[in-house]
Amino acid sequence: MTIRVVVADDQELVRAGFGMILDAQPDIEVVAEAANGAEAVEAVREHAPDVLLLDVRMPVMDGLEAARRVCADHPDTKVIMLTTFDVDDYVYDALYAGASGFLLKDVRRDDLAHGVRMVASGEALLAPSVTRRLIAEFAARKSTGPQAVRAPSRLLEQLTGREAETLRLLARGHSNAEIAAELVVSEHTVKTHVSNVLAKLRLRDRVHAVVFAYESGAVVAGED
Repeated sequence: MTIRVVVADDQELVRAGFGMILDAQPDIEVVAEAANGAEAVEAVREHAPDVLLLDVRMPVMDGLEAARRVCADHPDTKVIMLTTFDVDDYVYDALYAGASGFLLKDVRRDDLAHGVRMVASGEALLAPSVTRRLIAEFAARKSTGPQAVRAPSRLLEQLTGREAETLRLLARGHSNAEIAAELVVSEHTVKTHVSNVLAKLRLRDRVHAVVFAYESGAVVAGED
């Protein structure tokens, strides 16, 4: 199945470069480009892509507002934020708004295509130079700040023991294969556990399962 992508960035060279790299992949098609957030939202409405590559800072409507609108109105479109910074407050806010991860603009071409595939399949995505510390730090900021909203722990009570353990391992950055080895089950069983976790906790994808785990207290930042 071909992954349909919209690329949104106010720099024409960035748009063209990313578009060429992705269009060269046999399983990826760039269906539209956008030069600002408003155009990005319209492109998503018109083309219903699987993935939106969205620059954080753009004119007319910034990437954060565009992410909010796309995530709210088009839940089947996964959003990847593009940024020049490893740790950017706008990126934290974008993840909170529903984005599925982010990439640095100097990403290697192989990592760009791999990232698009990961997010399209529902996996978490962080820039290669950033570890799961980013998500932990994001969750810690949101859960300890003046406007913190604790994730409803009552939702955790719906999880089975294995599902709860899967959530904790997800939050520590484990892949499906690593979770399978830890729980001594098949990867297919892990995929089932992950799907159940997302459904019961009403979450978009694995990134937000990680955020939920930290905000609910199921996992504490800094603990192994």
